[in-house]
Amino acid sequence: MRRGRSQLTLGLILILLGVGFMLNQTVPAFRDFFEAYSKWPMNMFLIGGLIFLFALIVGQPGLSVPAALIAGIGAIVYYQERFLSAEAWYVWVLILAFIGVGTMLQGLLGDDTSYNLKRGLRLFALGVAIFLFFSAAYGSLPWLGAYAPAILLILAGLWVLGNGLYRAYRRRGDE
Repeated sequence: MRRGRSQLTLGLILILLGVGFMLNQTVPAFRDFFEAYSKWPMNMFLIGGLIFLFALIVGQPGLSVPAALIAGIGAIVYYQERFLSAEAWYVWVLILAFIGVGTMLQGLLGDDTSYNLKRGLRLFALGVAIFLFFSAAYGSLPWLGAYAPAILLILAGLWVLGNGLYRAYRRRGDE
């Protein structure tokens, strides 16, 4: 049943893409409307969105992770082209955060909800924390001031310490 549904959905997506390509060649208004969305890296958002839509239709929550990853890569490239130079290499650590978002979506769609929400939140927080640390260390976050790396490291240490104490407390309560 699931395989037939997947093939039906994939077939419909391919037909719609084919119709879109045909309209792009024959209808100038269609081409003008979608021109902004068909350029790199905006097309990465669309590809990620289509994969996520496919995951929803077919009932495959695991596809949320690659969908978020592809859309996230498109977001990074778009942001770097628009606002940053290629020297801001540390923005790529946000890939961890995008994988975390995909994992949380996977959990929200019903695939081992509790586990995937926790794991996704951890990945998201780790990716954002590493990004903030490097951003502060390389001076991209002037609003945090000169003490930003120290503050971020202290906050990360408190989070790790608190998480460890919470786990120890939970284990002690289970015994």
